[in-house]
Amino acid sequence: MNFNYGPFNYAGFSQEEAQRMAARYKRLTKLALHDPEPRVGQTPKDVIWTRNKTKLYHFHNGHVTRSTPLMMVYALINRPYILDICQGNSMVEYLIKEGFDVYMVDWGTPGIEDKGLKFDDFVLDYLPEAFSVVQERSGSAKVSLLGYCMGGTLNSLFAALHPELPIANLVFLASPIDFTDAGLFANWLNPETFNVDKMVDVMGNIPAELIDFGNKMLKPVSNFVSSYVHLWDKLHDEVFVENWRVLNHWVNDGTPFPGESFRQWIKEFYQKSALVKKELFLRGRQVDLGRITCPVLNLAGDKDHIVLPNQSSELAKHIGSKDYEFVTVPSGHVSLVVGKMAKEITWPKISEFLSKRD
Repeated sequence: MNFNYGPFNYAGFSQEEAQRMAARYKRLTKLALHDPEPRVGQTPKDVIWTRNKTKLYHFHNGHVTRSTPLMMVYALINRPYILDICQGNSMVEYLIKEGFDVYMVDWGTPGIEDKGLKFDDFVLDYLPEAFSVVQERSGSAKVSLLGYCMGGTLNSLFAALHPELPIANLVFLASPIDFTDAGLFANWLNPETFNVDKMVDVMGNIPAELIDFGNKMLKPVSNFVSSYVHLWDKLHDEVFVENWRVLNHWVNDGTPFPGESFRQWIKEFYQKSALVKKELFLRGRQVDLGRITCPVLNLAGDKDHIVLPNQSSELAKHIGSKDYEFVTVPSGHVSLVVGKMAKEITWPKISEFLSKRD
């Protein structure tokens, strides 16, 4: 039998199947053409400090029960609201309900005038200032740091170069430390075939679209095909659709990578593994992870293809902390911090670890 619904003629389908497909088409059309952009990063907050494009947020919390504030640091790419993606699926919201006083660094969107910014600037200027503001605002000398992805790498450099600061705890989430085995990235970024100097010299800042394409090409079928097929199959599930929309919004809401920082990231980290070899220097100062002695919680996703678990787990060999815990979560890179596994394992583990050391 043939059934006509809108522009489609569903030949060979039962009436029930044809109606279901027509409903999907109608929902997809509404999703693409009429639905407003999803609301993200909705936990109330104030901007309490700025430097250049960077902002420091302080999230509202009327019932702080933990004495040590928590400062979150994200990567120099994408947006930090992945940690506060939407109500009911927000690490920030969860930790606030657990009584933590939460702050977050947002690096902002660099312009072409920022192409010369280096890791040296972020680690030796921006993070120390933000740390000091959190101390002043919270009234606590000690501050815990949480870093997701490259944000954890930045925190490791900051802590290693500032052993005099009262960093209470360090929490790492899918943070690359050892780049000796970086999977496909190691092949793609081979210095014999990847000319990072020419890229930076020509482009200045590296476009967000280029970074996003590189990440997606690690699993091209999943990212370019399967994700949308799964959406088509689940268009009847409004909860799934809304979660898909907010994550898709975040994935496509990237920021440029400051050129000189990108040059360092590729050369010093991926191509030379300088951090774990103690060969990384920022403004002439050697970065020695052995100077990190505070309690450390390190979490990695066992299905993470962007930051391989071994890139994170090797941290234990290089730091001086006696209080150290490594947890592998059955998740990918993003599902480590949002979604079911994050709610069941990641968030409670962070709360438990920090609470016991408060």
